[in-house]
Amino acid sequence: MDPIRVFIVEDDPMVASINKRFTEKMPPFIVVGISNNENDSLQLIKETKPDLVLLDIFLTHGNGLNILKRIRQRKISTDIILVTAAKDSSTIHEALRYGAVDYLIKPFDMERLQQALQSYLRLRNMMSKNSDLSQHELDKLNTPVEVTREIVPMAKSTPLPKGVHQLTLEQILGFLNKQEKSLSCQSIASELTMSKITVWRYLEYLLETGKVQVELEYGTLGRPTKLYSVNPW
Repeated sequence: MDPIRVFIVEDDPMVASINKRFTEKMPPFIVVGISNNENDSLQLIKETKPDLVLLDIFLTHGNGLNILKRIRQRKISTDIILVTAAKDSSTIHEALRYGAVDYLIKPFDMERLQQALQSYLRLRNMMSKNSDLSQHELDKLNTPVEVTREIVPMAKSTPLPKGVHQLTLEQILGFLNKQEKSLSCQSIASELTMSKITVWRYLEYLLETGKVQVELEYGTLGRPTKLYSVNPW
């Protein structure tokens, strides 16, 4: 199967990184570029020729709806999924009127993004047929797909405690997943440029929920250092 090329427009670097990592866990999707503003996005979309754009509306420099409109005006052949905090009916209506194939309102469960990508894959597969489509096949496009839960890194089956946010949780867990050895809270905080107390709070939650494990490293003086790693089971 040919890869599906995805471009991400998102001005929050942490959110962009999480969306990229999650998207690339779902073959055949590959991320070919990321941009955080309107003008660069249009130029890069023209250059990279993505099949699909994950598009935020609220950008520090520019507006995602303007990007969508200019893509259509320039007849750039790409599909759009809105991933945004904008939830007023007029914005949603305008996005759909300009041909967005899906609309995700932040904050959303990662299962919802997975469902959007799987639905888009089904749409592409169906539209790639050379034959005519039946009404039954078209109706199937409006039937939600069943998500594959095991690839969702942190599905929110229960409410998160106060002060714990899904995106930060995903970032810390995703970072730990890439490490070959256990790390201290201080090391993790330094790598992610977060405060030590913030990282400690999230690590304790991940430890409590069984997502990470901890081992003690004893030095010659003082208290032992806690080293964290992803629970292998």
